[in-house]
Amino acid sequence: MSALSEIERTESVPTRLGRLHVRRFGPDDGRPTVLWSSMFVDGHTWDSSLPLLRSAEPGRTFLVVDPPGLGLSEPLRRRTSIVEAADAAVDLLEQVQASGAVDWVGNAFGGHVGFELAARPGLLRSLVAVSAPPEPIPASLRHQIQLLKPLLRLAGPVGPVRNAVVRAMLTDASAADRDIRSVVVESLRRPGRASMALALRSFILDRVDVTRTLASIGVPSLFVASDDRGDWAPADAERAARLTPGARAVTVTGARTLVPLEQPEALVGHLVAFWRSAG
Repeated sequence: MSALSEIERTESVPTRLGRLHVRRFGPDDGRPTVLWSSMFVDGHTWDSSLPLLRSAEPGRTFLVVDPPGLGLSEPLRRRTSIVEAADAAVDLLEQVQASGAVDWVGNAFGGHVGFELAARPGLLRSLVAVSAPPEPIPASLRHQIQLLKPLLRLAGPVGPVRNAVVRAMLTDASAADRDIRSVVVESLRRPGRASMALALRSFILDRVDVTRTLASIGVPSLFVASDDRGDWAPADAERAARLTPGARAVTVTGARTLVPLEQPEALVGHLVAFWRSAG
């Protein structure tokens, strides 16, 4: 995608969960803004949004992160947690010498990490959580994942696993778009199956309810729901925003989980408006 030609630096940053693959866009002294992707995929899910973000916000430095154990980041070697992923994010920010607090934009898994960071004073300037329900996964989805987990561990993201991930991540219309679907499928191929299985266990199945944490968030926050994700519908995002000081919620239509990939123009419009209102 066009954003790839604008990479200024690619870094492999040491953290307590291994080296994280980071792509840096924009001026070195720009306002640091972290884009952290969803589970199963990697930073390339932001590639459609990046040119729009850079055009609208040329003074920002965007740090696009492949989460622990995913994409081109170092494989996970052990079971971990979202809290430790947030600790690894702190390691990353220290290593890339982000000056002061950062603006955090997290999609799904990235939003869960953002909730944890935003409750820790001084780390974030603002939080955007996209398609990131603070509750644990529903029992029905947990059952489906438990059935697929042995196949993922033994054979990797083959047919049934790949199809289940695509259904969870994309609307039917997006899944029928060759370019959009290929971003998801190619992301699934990058990590090893053992690392993917550990990430699945650590960041999805072990995810805990952090609803009570929302009241501790002390930075301006935007919760972005989609119109086609059943476990974080617009009403759910509105309810989470009411529990979070200084938060508001918006809805992007025509998307499921990967809003930055499915509806980049709409998402970027909400991001820019939020940042400018937050100051």
